[in-house]
Amino acid sequence: MARFPALASLAAVACLVALAPGLPAAAHPGVTHDEQISFHRWQTFPQWYAGEAHGTLAVPGPRPFLTIGRPAGTTDFTDPHTGVTRTWEYATWTSRTQRVGFGASELVASWNADAPEGTWLQVEMQGTYTNGEATPWYVMGRWAKGDQDIKRSSVDGQGDPYSTIWTDTFSIDDVTRGVLLQDYRLRLTLYRAPGSHAAPRVYQAGAMTSNVPDRFTVTPSAGHIAWGKELPVPRYSQNIHVGQYPEYDGGGEAWCSPTSTEMVTEFWGRKPTPADLAWVDPSYADPQVDHAARNTYDYTYEGAGNWPFNTAYAASYGLTGIVTRLHSLDEAERFIAAGIPVVTSQSFLASELSGANYSTSGHLFVIVGFTATGDVVVNDPASSSDDAVRNVYKRAEFEQVWLRTKRHRADGSVGSGSGGVAYIIAPTWKPLPRVAGSDNW
Repeated sequence: MARFPALASLAAVACLVALAPGLPAAAHPGVTHDEQISFHRWQTFPQWYAGEAHGTLAVPGPRPFLTIGRPAGTTDFTDPHTGVTRTWEYATWTSRTQRVGFGASELVASWNADAPEGTWLQVEMQGTYTNGEATPWYVMGRWAKGDQDIKRSSVDGQGDPYSTIWTDTFSIDDVTRGVLLQDYRLRLTLYRAPGSHAAPRVYQAGAMTSNVPDRFTVTPSAGHIAWGKELPVPRYSQNIHVGQYPEYDGGGEAWCSPTSTEMVTEFWGRKPTPADLAWVDPSYADPQVDHAARNTYDYTYEGAGNWPFNTAYAASYGLTGIVTRLHSLDEAERFIAAGIPVVTSQSFLASELSGANYSTSGHLFVIVGFTATGDVVVNDPASSSDDAVRNVYKRAEFEQVWLRTKRHRADGSVGSGSGGVAYIIAPTWKPLPRVAGSDNW
């Protein structure tokens, strides 16, 4: 399991739950919403064309993409998870520098790509601190659509005197020192087997930058934007998969993220084909959940909760998927009003979320709507059956456990919270609602 610094987000959450009732968190005064969040993405032909290309080709069209043109060269890569060394042709693209607009304490990159058999890609970020020093080039993920060529993975052990990569999240080690991230750029390296005509196609690359202050509580939002609206999102339970394929994060009890991702992917009418699912034991119900777990699995983290790997999985079915933060349930309501479900990440004690009946250090579920009185309707994969997945949680309780960055564990120690992390997954043709910080949606 990945290790998380006290102030970092719950990157690559474990999704394990405990049925013990737990202890109530100590009371803290409410705080204002003073978080800073920005999301920027590269996806248009002019954006691809303007980047620094070494062997990549920007292709215009209804959905522009970046691919390999004339490779920049060949390189040998030894997969640390198999020990196999292979030679690959490669090409690179580096974005223009993107200013954050504030001092950021975290960055999470996400990408949308198709990587057919015999291809894969690596995503890196490099930035400048507010003191003028540069970060290293950090690997944010090595990604393939399947697992036959490389083992999809994050990279451990990356850091410098100011920051660390925690699985899928760039995190400033100590914000009180005053050294934060002021700008960044992304580098994509595309790989293919030598002489192959196959190549990755990258349709989108982006990053969420944020500075969310320490907070145990948040001021409740006003609501009344999507009250009484509920989306017909398919319902899948992770718990019916307990014991299945333990090589992928121990089996179904830890599959909240891919189960949530699969629910939303299928809401948009996309799903694995029968041929895709042929590897799954035919006696297993909902084999697409097993498939999602395998194809989001991070072989370094040893879990299926890597945030950008989940949105990349959804995007591999022709959708748009991003990892971002939202400021409030009001913003989540805007997505529901637009017909877009939202996957959220949160941690809580059983006593903090009435009706959940479990405690968790990190869990994902899907906001599918709101009741007529503003409570949150979710598809919670930590349910006993598909029929039991729909749950209603009290609005004020939900908003606290989702948006806070600090929480008290059952033993009284202090843990971290996600600070409003969300997956946004939708068709490429569907406009996303404008929310604060979405500078080029």
